[in-house]
Amino acid sequence: QVQLVESGGGLVAAGGSLRLSCAASGSIFSINDMRWYRQAPGKQRELVATITSGGSTKYEDSVKGRFTISRDNAKNTVYLQMNSLKPEDTAVYYCNADIGLDLTATRYRYWGQGTQVTVSS
Repeated sequence: QVQLVESGGGLVAAGGSLRLSCAASGSIFSINDMRWYRQAPGKQRELVATITSGGSTKYEDSVKGRFTISRDNAKNTVYLQMNSLKPEDTAVYYCNADIGLDLTATRYRYWGQGTQVTVSS
């Protein structure tokens, strides 16, 4: 059984910073792309940032220059460093990852349970 567990959310004033972590555990053979999504109240879930197994990154336009995604492959963990936070960043943040369980090419997408980030104005 594979689990993704997020941590690091909370309440912060506008302009502040938070660092989210997402650790994958279980019978993991390999991890390809890892991602952070967010969902604000009344809105659809949106992709915030992606990091490949080789370390290449992509960001949603509104977070470019403020958020940084990184990963520690030895710890099966992905991070999201969020700086210069704005009230519009308030959302539940979810991680997901494409995980292989054996030597086959099959990958399964797992999701974390989400962590709340609230930015006060």
